[in-house]
Amino acid sequence: MTKQLLIVANTPSPNTQALAEAVVRGASHPDIDNVEVIFKQPLQAGPEDVLAADAVLIGSTENFGYMAGLIKDFFERIYYPCLEQTEGRSCALYIRAGNDGRGTQASIEKILTGLRWRPIQPTLILRGDFDPSFIEQCEELGMTMAAGLEAGIF
Repeated sequence: MTKQLLIVANTPSPNTQALAEAVVRGASHPDIDNVEVIFKQPLQAGPEDVLAADAVLIGSTENFGYMAGLIKDFFERIYYPCLEQTEGRSCALYIRAGNDGRGTQASIEKILTGLRWRPIQPTLILRGDFDPSFIEQCEELGMTMAAGLEAGIF
């Protein structure tokens, strides 16, 4: 049975676009057969997408020590329609942080806790100046999420 992984990421720059593409590439690894990967920008993703997904992977930038406004908008639109119907949903989070990312992490993790989603690993925070290793880390995150979903671990 095919499972669905929804990836919602804010991509306001070429670097953040590259991170999202790396997550999708990892999740779409050729050795992973039974996972359908759906990528959406925050404004295009809605409650119906979350309800159809078996797992959700969120990517946000750090904006003024908080989550990206478009990610906040996404959560505002899906929160109540998904609240009781998605408890226990596996999720993962990565943050592109020019500073330390802790405010972004705290704000998103509060929402994930309210939704009662289950993170598959600690938040991946990509801090400081852009580093090419961020691409590898995001690809690995996508692959881990999809492989675990396919294996029934998540």
